[in-house]
Amino acid sequence: MGRINIPYYVVKKGNGYWQPTAKMRAAGFESIRCGKDGPKAWETAEQWNERWQRHRRGLEQHQASRYPTGSFGDIFERYKRTNEWEEKKPRTREEWERGFKLIAEYFGDVPPTDPEVTLENVSNMRREIARSISPREAWRAIKIWRALWNVCASFGVTGGRTDPAKGIRNKQPPARSDRWYEGEVSRLVKQAWRDGYFGLAAAIACVWDTMMSPVDVRLLTVEQRKRDAEGTYFEVRRAKSSAAVIGTIGKRAETVLNAYLAKHPVEVGAIFRNRSGSHYSQYTLPDDFAAVRAKVFPGDKRTLADMRRSGAMEARAGSVDPATLSAKMANSISTSNALHKAYQPVDITAVREADEARKRGRALTKAVPTSAQKAHADTGKK
Repeated sequence: MGRINIPYYVVKKGNGYWQPTAKMRAAGFESIRCGKDGPKAWETAEQWNERWQRHRRGLEQHQASRYPTGSFGDIFERYKRTNEWEEKKPRTREEWERGFKLIAEYFGDVPPTDPEVTLENVSNMRREIARSISPREAWRAIKIWRALWNVCASFGVTGGRTDPAKGIRNKQPPARSDRWYEGEVSRLVKQAWRDGYFGLAAAIACVWDTMMSPVDVRLLTVEQRKRDAEGTYFEVRRAKSSAAVIGTIGKRAETVLNAYLAKHPVEVGAIFRNRSGSHYSQYTLPDDFAAVRAKVFPGDKRTLADMRRSGAMEARAGSVDPATLSAKMANSISTSNALHKAYQPVDITAVREADEARKRGRALTKAVPTSAQKAHADTGKK
C-alpha cells in the first residue's frame, strides 16, 4: 500500500489515528481511532481534518468541549468513541452527524432527564426544522433522535424515562423527483473544468455514468479502477449498504477522468480532490458543486445526488429489466431481491445492459427546462 499525506494522521500497529495537536485539543478535538489503515481510515481522518479546518476558519463551531456531562451532546460524543460507531458505514455516520447537528440546536446541552425534554418541545423542534429548513430534515432529526435516545438509555442517563418522540408521527416526506439531463450534465462538467475544478468535473462525469451516489464516488480509489475491452469501470461496495457495485463509465467520462489524472496524478487512495489538493469531503464536494451549478443554472436547487435517480429514469424509459437496473444501482428494486441475487448477480454484463437501456431511454426523452433555466435563458436573450 502506498503512502498518503493527511494532516494529523498517523499509523500505529496497522491502525490509523487522527491525532490533534495541543492547540486543537484545547478547542475540544480529541484523538480519533480511524480503523485499519486504508481508504476507510483515510476518509475518517479527512473528515476530522475538515472539521478542524472549518472550526479554525470560524465556519463551524466545534461543540464537544461545551457539552455538560450526561447531556445529549456529551453522550453523542462518547458514543462516537466506541467500536459500535467505528463499525458504522461512512454514509450512516454522516446521517447521524447531520441529524444530531439539527438536534443540538435545541437539546445539545441538556440531559434526557431535563424537565424541558417533553413531547411538546420535541414536537416543536420538529415543526421548526420543517419550517426553517425542510420537511425531510425534520423527519431525519426525529429519526436520529429516536436512535440517540436508545444510545442514551444504554449509557444509563435517561432515568428510566420513555422516549417522548414515541408520541410523534414521523411520516417520511415524499421522495425527491428532480432530475438532470445529459446535456445539462455536460454543461456542468465543462464549467467545472473551465473554473479549475478539475476533480469536480471528473467526479460529476463519473456520478452521471456510474449512477452511484456522490459519497460512493467520492470514496473511489485508484485501486478500484479496472478496465476491459469496452472501457473503464470500478469494482466497489456501497458505503451505505456494503452491496457490491460495478460502476461503468463511458468514453467521454473516461476522457475527463484521464485528463484530470494527467493534471493531478493520484497514486494511492481517493481519486477525486478539490482545488487545494485535499480529498473531497462531505462538505467540500457539495460546496464546489453548488458554486458551479450557480454559474450554469442560477437559482437551481438540484443536487449531485439527483443524478442517480436521473439515470434510473433514463433506463426505465429504455425498457430496462428491473433486475438489470438493480444490478446497476446495487439496490433491492427488483420484484424479488432474493431471486435477483440468485439469477441476476452484479456482473459487468448486467451493468452494461443497463447502460444500453439508458441510451435508449435518453433518445426517447427530452429535457424540460426548469423555471430557473427559463429565466436564465430569457436573461441571455436580453
